[in-house]
Amino acid sequence: MASKRSAVEFTALARYLPAVERALGGAYDRRVSEVPRSVRPYVALNREFSLRGGKRFRALLVLAGYHVTSGRPPAPAVPAAAALEHFQSWMLVHDDIIDHAELRRGGPTVHREVGALHARSGGVGSSDDYGTGVAITLGDLEEPYTLDALLSVRLSSDRKLAALAELVRMTRLTAYGQLLDLRNGTLSPGRVREEDVLEVHRLKSAIYTVVAPLRIGSVLAGAAPASLGDLEAIATDLGVAFQLRDDVLGAGFDAARIGKSANDLVEGKRTLLVVAAWREGTPSERRAIERVLGRASATVKEIARAREALRSSGALDYSERRIAALTQRALRRLRRSRQIPSRGKPLLEEVADRLTRRAS
Repeated sequence: MASKRSAVEFTALARYLPAVERALGGAYDRRVSEVPRSVRPYVALNREFSLRGGKRFRALLVLAGYHVTSGRPPAPAVPAAAALEHFQSWMLVHDDIIDHAELRRGGPTVHREVGALHARSGGVGSSDDYGTGVAITLGDLEEPYTLDALLSVRLSSDRKLAALAELVRMTRLTAYGQLLDLRNGTLSPGRVREEDVLEVHRLKSAIYTVVAPLRIGSVLAGAAPASLGDLEAIATDLGVAFQLRDDVLGAGFDAARIGKSANDLVEGKRTLLVVAAWREGTPSERRAIERVLGRASATVKEIARAREALRSSGALDYSERRIAALTQRALRRLRRSRQIPSRGKPLLEEVADRLTRRAS
């Protein structure tokens, strides 16, 4: 175990992940006696989905925020780290319905799994409608698990209240971002501005992926919310860069996946890649993208042409430059910050690298 005020590397935080997993599973197990027997199979779906895996990056950032502020081992923040994973399940279940997704974390999405169970059992009515309705409700069920986990933190009431305030803010801003994302999807690519894309990324991805986890960890360690201005600005830039990197990967620009996946294109997402290509591309490049945008039946050749149009139009290079600029701005602010303890700066630099240079 790290000494009381020694710096830790990001990889060292992984030693707490088994405890996070136990907290996640234990949350369902502790409440099972309160669940009506007829409802337990549904709750079991949530348990399985939440424990399927994932990078647990948000959980790790809660732990990082606690350590950066306190310089102490982040074990007290483990329940809050689990809370962020419950929140992630809540968001993913609903996002998968919106995106008509089939797979998540190596298995079927919750709405597809429930629909398939309905079909196999010979249930009356539409299996798709049943799967969607149950999955919406199961996503909602993750909210009380999120709150319960945060309330179970064994720290002072004022710190828990501060963390709850951060959670409320995160939930509200994430919903705003989701609404704007849906709005953007109804517009032709030429009507979506770069600022429209970045606003969604700031409100949705940056807040619940980076900003709120770090702030929750920090306030649990005793930081006053008013002292977290630099941390928020840094985390926002890194969160937007993270999502821009995700958009690049989601278009299939990755050595391990290229030619195999372009989910964001066929799902019709108005990413910065698409908006920049529409702004700078030729008519033929736009047509190549338009042929696959939002079209699940697009062929492999059509997707390859669209991806090449994103490259030849300069959209890929432009996205990479925006990622680099946001990352460098965040790092400059981090190095100059007087609010963030020096001992925590190397850990946040490592966080920046992992957020913006990832390949999956």
